[in-house]
Amino acid sequence: MQFPAAVSITWIAEFINAELIGNKQGGATGINELHKVEKGDLVFVDHPKYYDTCINSAATFIIINKKTDFPEGKALLLVENPFEAYCKIVNHFNPFTPSTKPVSDSAEIGEGSFIYPNTFIGHHVKIGRNCTIYPNVTIMDNCIIGDHVIIQSGTVIGSDAFYYNTKKDRENWFKKMPSCGRVVIEDFVEIGAGCTIDRGVSSDTIIGRGTKFDNTIHIGHDTVIGKNCLFAAHVVVAGCVNILDGVTLWGQVVVNKTLTIGENAVLLGRTGVSGNLEGNKTYWGAPAQEAGIVKRELVWIKRIPQLWDKVMNNPNT
Repeated sequence: MQFPAAVSITWIAEFINAELIGNKQGGATGINELHKVEKGDLVFVDHPKYYDTCINSAATFIIINKKTDFPEGKALLLVENPFEAYCKIVNHFNPFTPSTKPVSDSAEIGEGSFIYPNTFIGHHVKIGRNCTIYPNVTIMDNCIIGDHVIIQSGTVIGSDAFYYNTKKDRENWFKKMPSCGRVVIEDFVEIGAGCTIDRGVSSDTIIGRGTKFDNTIHIGHDTVIGKNCLFAAHVVVAGCVNILDGVTLWGQVVVNKTLTIGENAVLLGRTGVSGNLEGNKTYWGAPAQEAGIVKRELVWIKRIPQLWDKVMNNPNT
């Protein structure tokens, strides 16, 4: 999440009651998670496993619960509970604002776009030109819809990320991280019926230009899908996935979190993806393998009874 303008780091330190160590002159331009941080961002870390990665990331300001060494030009904001400090900042700059109208007064809808009845459009949503939004679609706050986009009935754009801060030494193991990211849908995208696209935790979930979705597809938080991709029904994509241009996912493909699928890859139905996949290849199976290899393996599996009979009937061969 980017702030409307740079915010003095001394003000932030005072706001979250942190000890400020290091650069006290700078201003934070936004707050982000570790995998999305940019120069000028605030980030939080509360586990020693991630201290070094966080401190040496692009982030300029680190909310942390232990004093440690850090590069010149950066600053630590030392607090007892970095997660709670993170939540306090997010909720201050992105507060919950109830909506009492089907279409918020702050929403912007472009020329030639048609919105069917029983659709909900939240605060500060932007919908481009010549879009068609069918009945019972929900588009939550701050989401961006491009030009010539079609969204079929029952789809939800911008639901909260399925993302929790987990600590097993407290009564409530899973504490919800507030979702302050957006969903950005680019031009000429088509979204089928009953799809769910989660907003980013602190950045954007992006559906690239010309991509087409069938019905009942789920896209997790902070996932970035490239241009001209094709997804068949019941595809499930977890959070923080990068799917490059021209990828085809056929029915019931399941993609695990934090991985990349290369350009023009084709994943046949019911494939399960657990790691990065190269582009320009066809995959099948769970875990995903090149389809040709899987098909050859199936041929040999079917020959096992025949080979077994041969061995049993000819023990000397």
